[in-house]
Amino acid sequence: MAIIRKAVMKDAKAIHLIIKDRTKDAMVLPRPLNSIYNHLRDFFVAEADDGTIVGCCALAISWDNLAEVRSLVVVPEARGSRLGEAMVSACFKEALDLGINEVFVLTNIEEFFAGLGFVATDKNILPQKIWADCINCPLFPDCDEIPMLIKL
Repeated sequence: MAIIRKAVMKDAKAIHLIIKDRTKDAMVLPRPLNSIYNHLRDFFVAEADDGTIVGCCALAISWDNLAEVRSLVVVPEARGSRLGEAMVSACFKEALDLGINEVFVLTNIEEFFAGLGFVATDKNILPQKIWADCINCPLFPDCDEIPMLIKL
């Protein structure tokens, strides 16, 4: 059983390694370690009973009343335990606590996010600022990710 909690400084390197491993199959954007440190307050982690970090997820504020769920990763040995869902739920709660009621995701696992209530949308309705990260993606400009939105 794992607990979901806000990330702290000692988690930064583990978050970086988990994300780095998942960038090999282009499931998440690479994040340099300094970016993890700079955005540490955005992250939630799933911590196993033995203290190992087995998942991470971030809520990044993008615009007025809009945030993005990003960098959602669960290590292979912990998949199927609903940790991804729990971390996204923690992001939803934080968004509402901040007064944000729209959250989007860019994903190639549409079924997972649809199961959480996200609906596919047109990327052109999202602010241009959001796409600034896309320039750093190895798939740019031939992105295969689907933009999805949920109103909380």
